[in-house]
Amino acid sequence: MENESTADLIRAQLRRFRTAAGLSQEEFGRLVHYSGSQVSAVELGQRPLDRLFLSRADEVLGTGGLLIALLKLAERDGLPSWFLPWLDAERNARQLRCYQPSLVPGLLQTENYARVVIRCDDTLSDEQVEKRLANRMDRQAIFTKPDPPHFLAVIDEIVLRRADEGFRGIMTEQIARLIECAERPNVSIHIVPTEVSMHVGLTGAFVLARSADGGWVGNLENQLGGTVIEKDDDVATLLSRWETVRNEALSRRQSTDLMKEVVTSWT
Repeated sequence: MENESTADLIRAQLRRFRTAAGLSQEEFGRLVHYSGSQVSAVELGQRPLDRLFLSRADEVLGTGGLLIALLKLAERDGLPSWFLPWLDAERNARQLRCYQPSLVPGLLQTENYARVVIRCDDTLSDEQVEKRLANRMDRQAIFTKPDPPHFLAVIDEIVLRRADEGFRGIMTEQIARLIECAERPNVSIHIVPTEVSMHVGLTGAFVLARSADGGWVGNLENQLGGTVIEKDDDVATLLSRWETVRNEALSRRQSTDLMKEVVTSWT
């Protein structure tokens, strides 16, 4: 996948320039205000690529802005710059926890559902829509790799029922995909029933990724883009909120039964 090779290229170039400068990871880390272990995690793909880190690396290593330029190349594939660090974390995650109050999570979307969601942004051309759609579908490849991450999703019931007559065909297909995904041993889908009228998750969607070294990174999306969350206190808050919304949701079996019930109610 093109974006994946670009991320790998950035890490490879970072290692090459650091080594050529005769700097250990600890020495380089002090110059860019990161610890040696953080530098190691970036180079190994265990920590997401960060624009500020790469900008400092370009300055310290005298690369003429190459690392940031490579990051911009990845953006040409239709992915906004704010999303690239999260994409890197997502690819290398051992576990993903996602809460969505308004949409089916992107990693579980069908092509038809995803296209409709992306088309809601009327500033995008048809070409840009298809490019973003292709990128979204490509991200789902993490489920087919030899050692896929454990993916836990909590979705509000209203997401399933948001379907007028013209959209029900797409939504029926989408719910069938959710049920199919929920049968995989590494995927858990839990529905928060409409009877739970208020809970802390309603303030917004979020995703958490746990890397191979056990560290967590979060991602928040909003109308203007998104933010990767790495500060320990902020990540701890998101982990706490995850536990709260997860406790409001139905079990896996009950959630699957509810999804089937929604589709049956339309027919």
